[in-house]
Amino acid sequence: MDKGKVVIGVLAGVAVGALIGVLFAPDKGSETRKKISKKTSDTVNDAKNKIASLMDGIAEKFESEKEELVEAYENVKDDAKKLVKDVKNA
Repeated sequence: MDKGKVVIGVLAGVAVGALIGVLFAPDKGSETRKKISKKTSDTVNDAKNKIASLMDGIAEKFESEKEELVEAYENVKDDAKKLVKDVKNA
């Protein structure tokens, strides 16, 4: 299963659970709305932070793989040049 989907599912579950908990709390309507607003804001901020962290990890992995591919390409290119030189000298 895709890690991104799992993170989104968990965050959605947490948000729904928090919302249900707030709705069943014995507070005035205005207090309940404030709590809902704060929980929503907190959940959105948490989601943004987790997504940013996930994207940073993906970017780092991509950059690492890119560097390895460039190095492998350079090695193959050098080997090909040596082979062409050896064929010409033979």
